[in-house]
Amino acid sequence: MRPALAIVLPVLDEAPTLARRLQALQALRERGARVVVVDGGSQDDTVAIARALADLVLLAPRGRAAQMNAGAAACPADVLLFLHADTALPPHADALVRRAALGPHGWGRFDVRIDSPRCLLRVVGALMNLRSRVTGIATGDQAIFVRHELFQTVGGFPDLPLMEDIALSRRLKGHGRPACLRERVGTSARRWEQHGVWRTIFLMWRLRAAYFLGADPRTLAIRYGYRPR
Repeated sequence: MRPALAIVLPVLDEAPTLARRLQALQALRERGARVVVVDGGSQDDTVAIARALADLVLLAPRGRAAQMNAGAAACPADVLLFLHADTALPPHADALVRRAALGPHGWGRFDVRIDSPRCLLRVVGALMNLRSRVTGIATGDQAIFVRHELFQTVGGFPDLPLMEDIALSRRLKGHGRPACLRERVGTSARRWEQHGVWRTIFLMWRLRAAYFLGADPRTLAIRYGYRPR
């Protein structure tokens, strides 16, 4: 039977925190959601951990876009929810997503909270949510969800090493603005803490500006620190 919701997690070397993240999804599995983990070539115990706690574990070429497209193709549920491995859903996210995606919008995202006591990062999260409401563009940290048929109609995620979430949002906006849920997902602050808050903020601003001006996403991905395939 086709599941109502598939939660697709692209992962790469997430062994230290993956078990905790997947444990948090078990209540949704009990209510019928399928959890699909798509590994991009981990060198640690990520795959073994995922096999114990997910409904389906796949291998795919490295890159979030390719991994998420593979997960969506392997589990064609009514609604697809794309969840980063360092992001946690709110309680009853399954009901919230189905109600929003099967309504007039067809796709959407949650508000985001960056899990950190730093006031600056709380402000960053609030600005991310405001920007998304104004522009109709969602980021992967906000747990994008979409009706399966609409995802197929727009051709899924473009095969980009970076900015795949923005590119998908642009495609989906052609079919309507997103449902912007005020319930929050919590996302890890590790990216900001590892590289410095202001440095990360300025880097993301520069990369997004360059992308909108037509820069090659592959060049931007290297600047961001992604490892090539």
